[in-house]
Amino acid sequence: MATQGPMAIAMRLRNQLQSVYKLDPLRNEEEVKVKIKDLNEHIVCYLCAGYFIDATTITECLHTFCKSCIVKYLQTSKYCPMCNIKIHETQPLLNLKLDRVMQDIVYKLVPGLQENEEKRIREFYQSRGLERVIQPTNEGLPYTSFDHSKAHYYRYDEQVSLCLERQSLTYFCVSLSYIFLFQQKYVRCSARAEIRHLRRVLCNNLKVDRHQILFNNESLPEHMTMKQLWLSHWFGKSPPLILHYCVKDKRGR
Repeated sequence: MATQGPMAIAMRLRNQLQSVYKLDPLRNEEEVKVKIKDLNEHIVCYLCAGYFIDATTITECLHTFCKSCIVKYLQTSKYCPMCNIKIHETQPLLNLKLDRVMQDIVYKLVPGLQENEEKRIREFYQSRGLERVIQPTNEGLPYTSFDHSKAHYYRYDEQVSLCLERQSLTYFCVSLSYIFLFQQKYVRCSARAEIRHLRRVLCNNLKVDRHQILFNNESLPEHMTMKQLWLSHWFGKSPPLILHYCVKDKRGR
């Protein structure tokens, strides 16, 4: 028997849910009850065998896992654990996407799951004496109740701590004056900020146009976000994430 594709599985799940929640009044059908175990194959993580928490889907094959499970798995692999398809040549975490619809379905199907997860999160923060920052939510777009003219756009985002060190002159840089040292080397920014935004900060502070931001002596892509960088290069390590910058001589190429 051939293995069902993701689309066939999604259609089957939809039909089963419709049989529970959406009856056809024209047919005058009786209510049909489905046992939760009959849906488990669609809402249980393949890696941990538990119900999805922060359901995350691989965009290449549409297989879904818990966010923490798939992120940990991809530290040592770049293939889907279910179908073995290559997710990405070098950075598989870039092809992961939160599946909020699936997570909402799981919370509605499994009694008490959402409440238990919220309780575990509260206990985690309380046991460590940390303050939990909850991003405000509304019926429409996020932050609609806030005055954007008086608040920073990234104010409620997850934050990333960085340390910006000048690259050693023995690698990429030619001899330059000490005036090109970045005075504020510790930076805290939004996880959504990109390398190009960091470069702009350096441009304004160093008064130079030609420079690079490096990690382990490798130049980073302009549109890589701080979250992607952290997950792919610094996951499991203590903050701050250490980056280097190199100011280029105008005569260099």
